[in-house]
Amino acid sequence: MTEPRVRVPSPARQGEVIEIKTLLSHPMETGHRRDVYGQLIARQIIHTFTCTYNGAVVFRADWHPAVSATPYLAFSTVATESGRLRFEWIDDEGSVYATEAEITVA
Repeated sequence: MTEPRVRVPSPARQGEVIEIKTLLSHPMETGHRRDVYGQLIARQIIHTFTCTYNGAVVFRADWHPAVSATPYLAFSTVATESGRLRFEWIDDEGSVYATEAEITVA
């Protein structure tokens, strides 16, 4: 897996609606495909994505097998104050992929 990538605008004006973009390289195996021996390949997907802004959850998504490999996600939130955004993806094996970004609000 590669490191998660995020794009957060900075600086932003207080009260401005900002767009946040995320990308994580992950195979997102559905559990429905078979290997060359006819055996089912175990499901291995990211099932939860969460973004917190200074510790408060501002966006959460529960994902299912239909989400593509290397999922890209864009969402909006309101820039209220300078601080830290934390992004966290959790997969079926319990692996946690996380990164953080700073935002400056003027």
